[in-house]
Amino acid sequence: MDQMKTGRFIAQCRKEQGLTQFRLGEMLGVTDRAVSKWERGLSLPDASIMQDLEMKRREEEKNRQMLRMSNVIGFMSGALFLVGVISLAKAGRFEGVQLVHRHGQPPTVEFVVATIGALAGLFYAGEIERKAGYYHCQECGHDYVCSTGEYFNGPHFGRTRYMKCPHCGKKSWMKKVLVKDD
Repeated sequence: MDQMKTGRFIAQCRKEQGLTQFRLGEMLGVTDRAVSKWERGLSLPDASIMQDLEMKRREEEKNRQMLRMSNVIGFMSGALFLVGVISLAKAGRFEGVQLVHRHGQPPTVEFVVATIGALAGLFYAGEIERKAGYYHCQECGHDYVCSTGEYFNGPHFGRTRYMKCPHCGKKSWMKKVLVKDD
């Protein structure tokens, strides 16, 4: 195994996660000097640590893929809803932001189907996002997967949600993280 290449990889991953050598060492149960030696290619981590690092890397990649899939499904759901609105407008039953029932005609079938499909897609995308990774409590540092109700009912901005931590019971803005902070 190429120690220099492995060291560069460890340094790159650590920096991408915004970790110091001290914090990474603390997470792995080693000193910051050991992490420094790994990154400079002077030594390699123990096999058990390498296995832990590889498992975390795989979990992170799986969660990244799930979040990308969630984005694609969400985008497609929005596009589907837009198609429904366009079909409604072409049918002459849409004025401004209000549905107009001319001559007692209900919305077009395309609009209803598109709306139901879009809502189902958005729900599915939300469930994928909810299960991908963890929410990190700013108060106690606990990482957890929230319930469906918490996910859909909590105020949010992007992938940050205002929720109550099941560990400490405090409410805070919790950011999505891809792997647990052991």
